[in-house]
Amino acid sequence: MGNPEHRQLVDRYLAAYNGFDVDGMLAVLSPDVRFENYSGGRLTAAASGIDEFRRLAEQAVALFSEREQRITGLALHPDSAVADIAYRGRLAVDLPDGPAAGTVIELQGRSEFSFVGGKIDRIVDRS
Repeated sequence: MGNPEHRQLVDRYLAAYNGFDVDGMLAVLSPDVRFENYSGGRLTAAASGIDEFRRLAEQAVALFSEREQRITGLALHPDSAVADIAYRGRLAVDLPDGPAAGTVIELQGRSEFSFVGGKIDRIVDRS
């Protein structure tokens, strides 16, 4: 059975993400955090360490005027958690060769979290 503290870490991370609170996101991450985002099976973004993660998170904040990740299912394991995620975001800027500002993006995905020392040390997002 999973650790209920891990659910709290995931909830805090997502609340900070949804609130555009980069410092709040970083507060629950290990200094050595590894982040990977896959879209259609292709790696589209990655960060190693809290400083790279901060830069990536700050870039993402600038892209959206609103965003929400909502857990639709969660499996807790001793050192990890897998969350089914419903994602919705509204672009704040025009993307090069992509959708225009104001476009709403809705995705279903999965986020995999690993934990070490009471912090999240790995996040893999898949959509």
